[in-house]
Amino acid sequence: MTGDWRTDRIGACLRGENPTVLRRLEAGFAVIGDVQFLPGYSVLLVDERGVQRLSDLPRAKRLSFLSDMDRLGEAVERACRQLDPDFRRVNLEILGNTDPYLHAHVWPRFEWEPTELVGKPVWLYPREWWSDERFRLGRQHDVLRNAIGSAVDRLGSMD
Repeated sequence: MTGDWRTDRIGACLRGENPTVLRRLEAGFAVIGDVQFLPGYSVLLVDERGVQRLSDLPRAKRLSFLSDMDRLGEAVERACRQLDPDFRRVNLEILGNTDPYLHAHVWPRFEWEPTELVGKPVWLYPREWWSDERFRLGRQHDVLRNAIGSAVDRLGSMD
């Protein structure tokens, strides 16, 4: 996966050019993360350019975004529990310290994580893991992508 879509992730989603998109949700796009050292890592991207903070959205859309975050979080949980018996939990985060657009991180956590990191924030993982080729999203993650997407679909039909 290469190309300009990374420089404008939201625009690429809106144009149908972002290859990480799992599903279009009510207030955003569910995407699988570029890096998969914690398999199932996903992100919810807001569907409007220029929105930097949750508080930039009108209340109804803000609640939709949070509902989408909940739905994606539960989908990642269901998929990871199904595919890895060592799945522990999901961490949900809206940080906004690096990328200038509203997004929410969905991090699955596992029993097999290094002892010194398992109970700590994901951001403490070694910097080199974030760009390590062995953790880069690729075809080897197709089963995981399909499992998360299917779980998103099932949860949407339960509304």
